[in-house]
Amino acid sequence: MKIGSLFVFAFLIFIASCSPESSKEENAKSAKTEHKEKKEDRLPILGHRELENGDTVYHTIPDFIFTNQTDALIKTEDLDGKIIIANFFFSSCPSICPIMTKQMKRLQGMLAVDSNEVVFLSHTIDPKNDDVARLKAFAEHYGANEYNWHFLRGEMDYLYEIAKEGYLSSALVDDQEPGGFLHSPYFVLVDKERRIRGMYDGTIPEEVDQLASDFQKLKKEYASK
Repeated sequence: MKIGSLFVFAFLIFIASCSPESSKEENAKSAKTEHKEKKEDRLPILGHRELENGDTVYHTIPDFIFTNQTDALIKTEDLDGKIIIANFFFSSCPSICPIMTKQMKRLQGMLAVDSNEVVFLSHTIDPKNDDVARLKAFAEHYGANEYNWHFLRGEMDYLYEIAKEGYLSSALVDDQEPGGFLHSPYFVLVDKERRIRGMYDGTIPEEVDQLASDFQKLKKEYASK
């Protein structure tokens, strides 16, 4: 084959590689990769799930009514359209609660620009001692912004049921534990449909940082709908 013919042959191969069909294939691969990245960027939905009439029904936080540090009733429907970050504590806790509360305060500051979209719920597991006045003093001590951070109390058995069956967290009386109670150290991220999207150790700053990042992912998920 002559040099001129070789040049023409190579040129034709180059043109073929730039054909519309080749471009379509590359675009398809790009779209598939982008879809995969978007799917992986979504937070998981935690808890049990079941099929009903072909649709997946996910675990959700049940309806509740509690009283906050200003003696106001906080009902589930009051939180419609909000992303929830919840935890469990008690004001006389001598171990992890002060650490968790400081981290929640830091998190509230990190998400200050999102204050209309997020609400923080700190449930006391010692409602007998943590009355409204004590919760108010506790919130003020830590500089909590009452606008979107509620320190909640309610009947003990009801609270413990919400913790276990709703937030999938532990909260119980335990005389062997410091302060006489045992509870989960986790901050629970709940979406606008009341589904659990993440759980983060509130005593570890790096996990709280991850929660802040995942909150932004969840915001983008709603923005893209």
